[in-house]
Amino acid sequence: MKYKLDRSAHSVFALYYHLVIVVKYRRKALYSDDIRERLKDIVWNLSDELGIDVVAHEPAEDHYHLLFKATPKTNLVNVVNVIKGVSARRLRQEFPATKNLLCGDSFWSPSYFLATSGQVSLDALKEYVDSQIEK
Repeated sequence: MKYKLDRSAHSVFALYYHLVIVVKYRRKALYSDDIRERLKDIVWNLSDELGIDVVAHEPAEDHYHLLFKATPKTNLVNVVNVIKGVSARRLRQEFPATKNLLCGDSFWSPSYFLATSGQVSLDALKEYVDSQIEK
């Protein structure tokens, strides 16, 4: 996949992030295709409000992967918190049977994984930066 560079008044950027959120206690709360598709719809609908572009996303039974593009001004903590909060509330409301799998009001684990994704590997980037030292 070729990266598309975005521009603002004084910068050029390509900021891609990989987010993984896990259902609390790894319960299989995303057990049906309907629930997984609804989760994707919820995140897709939130993307404009959050200022992100969904590149790819796919839920499994106990976790959710999201690849998204952002800007330098994007508040990543807010993105994660809104996605987790809104999706948890809506999924519990629309699919009451999931409450039987979960303890209390928690849907997602409090932790998450977020990594940047670039065009080159970290090793290649480090090698390039190291090669810029004047000799």
